[in-house]
Amino acid sequence: MGEPTQRTIKANGISLNVAEQGEGPMVLLCHGFPEGWYSWRHQLEALAAAGYHAVAPDMRGYGKSDKPEAIDQYTILHMVGDLVGVLDAFEAKDAVIVGHDWGATIAWHTARLRPDRFRAAAILSVPYRPRSEVRPTSVMPQTADAQFYQLYFQEPGVAEAEFERDPRATLGAMLYGGSGEGAAAIRANAERQGRTVGVGMVSRKEGMLPKVQVPRPSWLSAADLDYYAGEFARSGFRGPLNYYRNIDRNWELMGAFEGIKVIVPALYIAGDHDMVIAFPGAAEHLANMKQWVPQLREIRMLPGCGHWTQQERPAEVNAALVEFLRSLPG
Repeated sequence: MGEPTQRTIKANGISLNVAEQGEGPMVLLCHGFPEGWYSWRHQLEALAAAGYHAVAPDMRGYGKSDKPEAIDQYTILHMVGDLVGVLDAFEAKDAVIVGHDWGATIAWHTARLRPDRFRAAAILSVPYRPRSEVRPTSVMPQTADAQFYQLYFQEPGVAEAEFERDPRATLGAMLYGGSGEGAAAIRANAERQGRTVGVGMVSRKEGMLPKVQVPRPSWLSAADLDYYAGEFARSGFRGPLNYYRNIDRNWELMGAFEGIKVIVPALYIAGDHDMVIAFPGAAEHLANMKQWVPQLREIRMLPGCGHWTQQERPAEVNAALVEFLRSLPG
């Protein structure tokens, strides 16, 4: 099938770099943190081979796409607008949206708010979460010694300074730590030391990244890591971190849409070693998801798989996506 091609399009008033492959109905692939279009490298070819036009943008703030300076330019409504703009740029009437991590949250709300343009949703890792009663950051865990990683990300410049010192080491540590292999190793090490693992907690003194070199996960080649490192060395981490700095603002904005459900057909896939599944309340969200996503077709759990679903288990994810796409009407 060859390699995906890249080009720049105009969408929602900014420029987005998109990778695309294949012809046919559009499947729009939305990546998460800290990734880029490249996280869908295995899916672009598989979807193209199955008869679809697979399109994977560098999301706003990432890679070769525009990176607005102001923090308030990274709200959920900006992201939904960007994806509608992608369809318009390609003159596509509609698309199936696929999302992972932050891209999963964005995809849920894109399908929820614009079912006229997004006819189905396949979501990886992050379950649908109804709007909480209080500002999200107000209930995130913290102690005198540690805080939830999303709280660590709130102060502009702090996480950037840590992550940008050595982008290759940063990406390597995050991709290993969140993987099935990394999660299993961290759990085993904690058990040996007789301690519990605080999910997503960051030391106030030492920061987020490990102080020792970590292995490269088996599913990630040296060339893959080099590509990611090059992208973040050039573009930095401010744009990606700004997504987290809008969590409370998103909560305010989404009050206008309270009670609206995701009415399109949906598929949910996650690894049973994914840290997101271990977050407080995640089991409840999974159990109740059909209440908010009435056309949820399936919850598919991948044994031994961590957070980087489509990269860790490409064959299984590709097969599930193609099966889901072919089951849709039209």
